[in-house]
Amino acid sequence: MTRLSPGVALLLALALLTGLSQFHRSALGVIAPELSADLALTPAMLGAANGMFFASLLVMQLPVGIALDRLGPRLVVAGLSAIAVLGLMLQAFATDGAALLVARALIGIGCAASFMSAVVLCARWYGGGQMTLALSRVFAFSQLGILLAGAPLAWLAGWLGWRAAFLISALLTGLAALLWWRLVRNDPPDRPAPARKPETLKEALRGQFSIWRLPGLSRVLALHLVAYAAAATIIGLWAGPYFADVHGLNANERGLALAAMGLAMPIGLLLVGPLERHFFKRAAMISAGAALSATMLVILAVWPTPPLAAALCLLVGLVLFSSYPVLLVTEARMLFPDHLVGRGASTVNMAQVLGSSLLPLLMGLVIGFFPMDEFTRPEAAYRAGFAVLAASLVLGLAGWRLLPRAKA
Repeated sequence: MTRLSPGVALLLALALLTGLSQFHRSALGVIAPELSADLALTPAMLGAANGMFFASLLVMQLPVGIALDRLGPRLVVAGLSAIAVLGLMLQAFATDGAALLVARALIGIGCAASFMSAVVLCARWYGGGQMTLALSRVFAFSQLGILLAGAPLAWLAGWLGWRAAFLISALLTGLAALLWWRLVRNDPPDRPAPARKPETLKEALRGQFSIWRLPGLSRVLALHLVAYAAAATIIGLWAGPYFADVHGLNANERGLALAAMGLAMPIGLLLVGPLERHFFKRAAMISAGAALSATMLVILAVWPTPPLAAALCLLVGLVLFSSYPVLLVTEARMLFPDHLVGRGASTVNMAQVLGSSLLPLLMGLVIGFFPMDEFTRPEAAYRAGFAVLAASLVLGLAGWRLLPRAKA
């Protein structure tokens, strides 16, 4: 049997763990109607349950960033994965909204280092444009998690029930954590690990504060707050209810629609690296991606009852054009020093997680303002939600364009 090279093993393990994180954050979307019925969830509670995942991620960013610098991604991710398994088991046995909120919080804690570990490890193993290429490949293949949270999850939940489906996801997460421990090393084998001076808590916090003061970081954070969150709010939570309420799709049909959206993200991510290296400047690609994503949402907000094919194309376009956040991560990486990679990654991720926690809740509140028509929400409710997401992207793009840049 051919032994995997260390670099291939690293990318495989990163794609697997980040893919599972994508699955867990998106898993409520396709079965949201059934979950809401079984647990008597209001739209606001459903949005809160999805947002709780991101809220716990947000709370964990500071300690996890410090831990990544001091302990290394291998140990940190393996340890947190055990908490994710516990949360997944609780999610499978939830009987009301409160239990679901606790479960989602534990799952979020367990996934808190998944994406940051990819940034830290790719920064240690690769440099320059190779880092963008490696990150885009990891994030592209991690989108398989979103695909699994679409039609396959809908089929499995329809066959065994959503509780059994969540128990199976707990088992797979535990197995992935064991594989992570087996495959991952914190540093490449062809060069020694850099000396990492032990830090007191005060020194660790001082390093974090120095990251927050970096010139040019505010413009990155302004857009990163909403760049991923807008698309994640749709594909991870509200696309399923939208297709059910507005277009009358059943669970399997919703799964296929979400699968089409899920395919768009890896395609975009695989294109981002080559396009940046050979054709376009990074800043221009970021601006274009944000503007096109906002355009898709504006059309959905102002077009009354679009045909199913048109609505699906617009949502696929939204996801496709939302592949630009990986360029924001690379842009941010250029701002902070090597010994603070973990804390720098956590700071950037903090903005993304905050947005991913607030936007689903905000859209849920907006949709909840509209009274139900028998068992469904009116289309106007979703159009209002699309408008809110479009406005958030426009504001983020304005911050990216107008806030101070790093000194040359």
